[in-house]
Amino acid sequence: MALAFTEKIELGYKAPDFNLPEPLTGKNRSLNELKSEIGTVVMFICNHCPYVKHVNNGLIRLANDYLSKGISFIAINSNDTANYPDDSPEKMIEVATNLKYPFPYLFDETQEIAKAYQAVCTPDFSVFDKNLICVYRGQMDDSRPGNDIAVTGMDIQYVLDSLIHNQPISQNQIPSAGCSIKWKY
Repeated sequence: MALAFTEKIELGYKAPDFNLPEPLTGKNRSLNELKSEIGTVVMFICNHCPYVKHVNNGLIRLANDYLSKGISFIAINSNDTANYPDDSPEKMIEVATNLKYPFPYLFDETQEIAKAYQAVCTPDFSVFDKNLICVYRGQMDDSRPGNDIAVTGMDIQYVLDSLIHNQPISQNQIPSAGCSIKWKY
Protein backbone atom coordinates (compact mmCIF):
# COMPACT_ATOMS: atom_id res chain seq x y z
CA MET A 1 0.00 0.00 0.00
CA ALA A 2 1.61 3.23 -1.16
CA LEU A 3 0.18 6.30 0.60
CA ALA A 4 -0.82 9.07 -1.78
CA PHE A 5 -2.65 12.40 -1.49
CA THR A 6 -5.13 14.19 -3.71
CA GLU A 7 -3.17 16.34 -6.12
CA LYS A 8 -3.69 20.05 -5.54
CA ILE A 9 -4.88 21.64 -8.76
CA GLU A 10 -6.64 24.92 -9.27
CA LEU A 11 -10.38 24.70 -8.74
CA GLY A 12 -12.84 25.91 -11.35
CA TYR A 13 -12.20 23.32 -14.07
CA LYS A 14 -15.06 21.59 -15.88
CA ALA A 15 -15.74 17.93 -15.00
CA PRO A 16 -14.40 15.70 -17.78
CA ASP A 17 -17.17 13.75 -19.47
CA PHE A 18 -17.29 9.98 -19.34
CA ASN A 19 -19.37 7.00 -20.38
CA LEU A 20 -18.36 3.99 -18.26
CA PRO A 21 -19.77 0.53 -17.55
CA GLU A 22 -21.57 -0.12 -14.28
CA PRO A 23 -20.84 -3.79 -13.56
CA LEU A 24 -23.83 -4.16 -11.23
CA THR A 25 -26.38 -3.30 -13.94
CA GLY A 26 -24.37 -4.13 -17.06
CA LYS A 27 -25.22 -0.68 -18.45
CA ASN A 28 -22.97 2.18 -19.46
CA ARG A 29 -23.53 5.38 -17.49
CA SER A 30 -22.52 8.91 -18.49
CA LEU A 31 -21.70 11.97 -16.45
CA ASN A 32 -24.49 13.84 -18.22
CA GLU A 33 -27.00 11.18 -17.15
CA LEU A 34 -25.82 11.01 -13.52
CA LYS A 35 -25.06 14.67 -12.72
CA SER A 36 -27.26 16.74 -10.45
CA GLU A 37 -28.78 20.18 -10.93
CA ILE A 38 -27.30 21.15 -7.53
CA GLY A 39 -24.02 19.31 -7.05
CA THR A 40 -22.21 16.15 -8.07
CA VAL A 41 -19.62 14.21 -6.08
CA VAL A 42 -17.20 12.18 -8.22
CA MET A 43 -15.11 9.80 -6.14
CA PHE A 44 -12.41 7.36 -7.11
CA ILE A 45 -12.61 4.31 -4.86
CA CYS A 46 -11.80 0.60 -5.07
CA ASN A 47 -12.59 -2.62 -3.24
CA HIS A 48 -9.33 -3.55 -1.54
CA CYS A 49 -7.95 -0.23 -0.20
CA PRO A 50 -7.98 0.00 3.62
CA TYR A 51 -8.65 3.76 3.39
CA VAL A 52 -11.78 3.16 1.32
CA LYS A 53 -12.87 0.31 3.59
CA HIS A 54 -12.39 2.68 6.55
CA VAL A 55 -14.76 5.34 5.13
CA ASN A 56 -17.26 3.09 3.30
CA ASN A 57 -20.02 3.17 5.94
CA GLY A 58 -19.65 6.93 6.42
CA LEU A 59 -19.64 7.43 2.68
CA ILE A 60 -22.87 5.45 2.36
CA ARG A 61 -24.47 7.52 5.17
CA LEU A 62 -23.30 10.74 3.51
CA ALA A 63 -24.72 9.71 0.14
CA ASN A 64 -28.02 8.58 1.65
CA ASP A 65 -28.33 11.92 3.50
CA TYR A 66 -27.62 14.07 0.44
CA LEU A 67 -29.22 12.11 -2.40
CA SER A 68 -32.60 13.21 -1.03
CA LYS A 69 -31.35 16.83 -1.13
CA GLY A 70 -30.60 16.61 -4.85
CA ILE A 71 -26.88 15.81 -4.72
CA SER A 72 -25.53 13.13 -7.05
CA PHE A 73 -22.77 10.68 -6.07
CA ILE A 74 -20.70 8.73 -8.61
CA ALA A 75 -18.02 6.18 -7.65
CA ILE A 76 -15.36 5.09 -10.13
CA ASN A 77 -12.83 2.26 -9.81
CA SER A 78 -9.78 2.76 -12.04
CA ASN A 79 -7.40 0.20 -10.57
CA ASP A 80 -5.43 -2.29 -12.66
CA THR A 81 -7.40 -5.50 -12.18
CA ALA A 82 -4.73 -7.76 -13.71
CA ASN A 83 -2.43 -7.07 -10.76
CA TYR A 84 -5.25 -6.33 -8.27
CA PRO A 85 -7.97 -8.91 -8.96
CA ASP A 86 -9.89 -7.86 -5.81
CA ASP A 87 -10.86 -4.74 -7.78
CA SER A 88 -12.31 -6.67 -10.73
CA PRO A 89 -15.81 -5.84 -12.04
CA GLU A 90 -17.09 -9.10 -10.53
CA LYS A 91 -15.77 -8.08 -7.11
CA MET A 92 -17.21 -4.57 -7.63
CA ILE A 93 -20.65 -6.18 -7.97
CA GLU A 94 -20.12 -8.06 -4.70
CA VAL A 95 -19.00 -4.94 -2.81
CA ALA A 96 -21.76 -2.72 -4.22
CA THR A 97 -24.37 -5.37 -3.40
CA ASN A 98 -23.08 -6.29 0.06
CA LEU A 99 -22.64 -2.67 1.17
CA LYS A 100 -25.82 -1.53 -0.62
CA TYR A 101 -24.08 1.37 -2.34
CA PRO A 102 -26.76 3.99 -3.02
CA PHE A 103 -24.71 5.37 -5.92
CA PRO A 104 -23.45 3.93 -9.21
CA TYR A 105 -20.06 2.22 -9.02
CA LEU A 106 -18.42 2.47 -12.45
CA PHE A 107 -15.37 0.75 -13.93
CA ASP A 108 -12.65 2.75 -15.71
CA GLU A 109 -10.74 -0.11 -17.34
CA THR A 110 -8.57 2.14 -19.55
CA GLN A 111 -7.79 4.47 -16.61
CA GLU A 112 -8.37 7.42 -18.95
CA ILE A 113 -11.07 8.92 -16.72
CA ALA A 114 -8.86 8.78 -13.62
CA LYS A 115 -6.17 10.57 -15.61
CA ALA A 116 -8.68 13.16 -16.90
CA TYR A 117 -9.75 13.89 -13.31
CA GLN A 118 -6.12 13.83 -12.13
CA ALA A 119 -7.12 11.26 -9.51
CA VAL A 120 -4.20 9.97 -7.51
CA CYS A 121 -5.53 7.97 -4.58
CA THR A 122 -8.46 5.99 -3.24
CA PRO A 123 -10.54 7.61 -1.98
CA ASP A 124 -10.15 10.73 -4.13
CA PHE A 125 -13.08 13.20 -3.99
CA SER A 126 -14.08 16.06 -6.29
CA VAL A 127 -17.31 18.05 -5.94
CA PHE A 128 -18.85 19.90 -8.88
CA ASP A 129 -21.56 22.54 -8.90
CA LYS A 130 -24.69 22.55 -11.08
CA ASN A 131 -22.57 23.67 -14.06
CA LEU A 132 -20.08 20.82 -13.45
CA ILE A 133 -17.40 23.28 -12.31
CA CYS A 134 -15.09 21.89 -9.62
CA VAL A 135 -15.60 23.64 -6.29
CA TYR A 136 -13.84 21.10 -4.05
CA ARG A 137 -11.01 18.53 -4.22
CA GLY A 138 -10.06 17.02 -0.94
CA GLN A 139 -10.73 14.80 2.00
CA MET A 140 -14.03 13.51 3.28
CA ASP A 141 -12.92 14.35 6.84
CA ASP A 142 -9.90 13.95 9.14
CA SER A 143 -10.49 10.24 9.85
CA ARG A 144 -7.84 7.75 8.72
CA PRO A 145 -7.34 4.09 9.55
CA GLY A 146 -5.87 3.90 13.04
CA ASN A 147 -6.16 7.58 14.05
CA ASP A 148 -9.27 7.07 16.25
CA ILE A 149 -11.11 10.01 14.66
CA ALA A 150 -14.70 9.17 13.76
CA VAL A 151 -15.76 9.16 10.11
CA THR A 152 -18.19 12.09 9.81
CA GLY A 153 -17.84 13.33 6.23
CA MET A 154 -17.82 16.88 7.63
CA ASP A 155 -15.51 18.41 5.00
CA ILE A 156 -17.70 17.24 2.12
CA GLN A 157 -20.89 18.00 4.11
CA TYR A 158 -19.75 21.61 4.42
CA VAL A 159 -19.27 21.86 0.65
CA LEU A 160 -22.59 20.18 -0.16
CA ASP A 161 -24.50 22.36 2.34
CA SER A 162 -22.85 25.43 0.79
CA LEU A 163 -23.96 24.33 -2.70
CA ILE A 164 -27.52 23.63 -1.52
CA HIS A 165 -27.79 27.05 0.16
CA ASN A 166 -25.87 29.00 -2.52
CA GLN A 167 -23.15 30.00 -0.08
CA PRO A 168 -19.46 30.56 -0.87
CA ILE A 169 -17.11 27.59 -0.49
CA SER A 170 -13.77 27.95 1.25
CA GLN A 171 -10.71 27.63 -0.93
CA ASN A 172 -8.86 26.11 2.06
CA GLN A 173 -9.06 22.41 1.26
CA ILE A 174 -7.20 19.48 2.79
CA PRO A 175 -6.12 16.71 0.37
CA SER A 176 -7.59 13.24 0.75
CA ALA A 177 -5.17 10.48 1.73
CA GLY A 178 -5.29 6.89 0.62
CA CYS A 179 -3.74 4.13 -1.42
CA SER A 180 -2.31 5.18 -4.74
CA ILE A 181 -4.36 4.27 -7.79
CA LYS A 182 -2.92 1.06 -9.19
CA TRP A 183 -1.80 2.15 -12.66
CA LYS A 184 -1.19 -0.22 -15.53
CA TYR A 185 2.36 -0.24 -16.86
